[in-house]
Amino acid sequence: MSCMISEIRGILTPGEDMNKLLLRTAAILVAAVLFTSPVSAVSAQKAIVLDTAGGRVLYEKHADERSLIASTTKIMTALVVCQHCNVLDRVRIPAEAVGIEGSSMYLIEGEVLTVQELLYGLMLRSGNDAAAALAIYCGGTVEGFAGLMNDKARELGLNGTHFVNPHGLDAPDHYSTARDLAVLAACAMEDPIFARTVGAKSVTVGERVLTNHNKLLWQLPGCEGIKTGYTRAAGRILVSSAARNGRRLICVTINAPDDWNDHKTLLERGFADFEVRELVSEGEVLGYRHILGGDGTHVPLVAAESFSYAMAAGEEMEIVLSPRYFSYAPVKGGAEEGSAYVVLSGQVVGEIPLVWGHALEETKEKEGTWLSRLFGGT
Repeated sequence: MSCMISEIRGILTPGEDMNKLLLRTAAILVAAVLFTSPVSAVSAQKAIVLDTAGGRVLYEKHADERSLIASTTKIMTALVVCQHCNVLDRVRIPAEAVGIEGSSMYLIEGEVLTVQELLYGLMLRSGNDAAAALAIYCGGTVEGFAGLMNDKARELGLNGTHFVNPHGLDAPDHYSTARDLAVLAACAMEDPIFARTVGAKSVTVGERVLTNHNKLLWQLPGCEGIKTGYTRAAGRILVSSAARNGRRLICVTINAPDDWNDHKTLLERGFADFEVRELVSEGEVLGYRHILGGDGTHVPLVAAESFSYAMAAGEEMEIVLSPRYFSYAPVKGGAEEGSAYVVLSGQVVGEIPLVWGHALEETKEKEGTWLSRLFGGT
């Protein structure tokens, strides 16, 4: 694995061609690639592995096909609740949340639990009753809460997703994709309450002992949980997160008869075949721009933030600048000035904001100078 930063910097030196035309100028794309060697058979009809550093897709299989998603719906339910409610709030269980079909934490009408306790019931026991109780508390009604779920889906750009309930019982207009579930899970794991909840192996809520349904917490080193799901129509669905050495992978399988082994295989390969490298460090000079009307010739363009990406052995990246050959003085040091782009195999996979490396004032010519020069004066 290597990165062509040094080669590009060699081009971008004062007095030479200081911009390289982008191979693609469309919106930033996520490069989707397979593992470096063929993966063993995956039972899932649809699957994806996402590296959250840079958002690289390491493996995918029919990842954009819409599907029923069963209880993996509760990832969105929990995230919306975490972002809208205080987990210490006490919730009196309404009659509408009791006796919901499917998996349950067996809530009793009128009992009082905290939002956090209900979140454990939601994500460990997969309680449909906990989902209804949280939805009514947070959104006023189940329908109102579904509106909040869809608002969040739009905010995250989950264009293949729509919710009609908080628990995932089958409904014609209730669906998502493997890719959308991976993006949702990656976002949810950034919430510390969500991450703590789904990573718990077992908790006690009153007289209830809630054990996490996610076997990977015991079987896969670095597993952080997230959520199982099953209905007869949807099949077995699993969303998992695993972290090693500061690196996080998200794996999603849909309709996977052998989902536990699918996830072990896909996650182990993801960690083995790719390594996250810092390709650009904040403050690095990525190029120079010729300045007209100033008392200097060039001003450096500096990376405003670092950029890391999952790379396989032998891969090369290019760091390129948008095609602009000069600017006009004055230049303000630290002010934003375009972007550099990270290109892999002809696709733009990252954008790095640039700032001016230092200030450059405009040069003021003395009155009459241009006339004297026109007529041969000095």
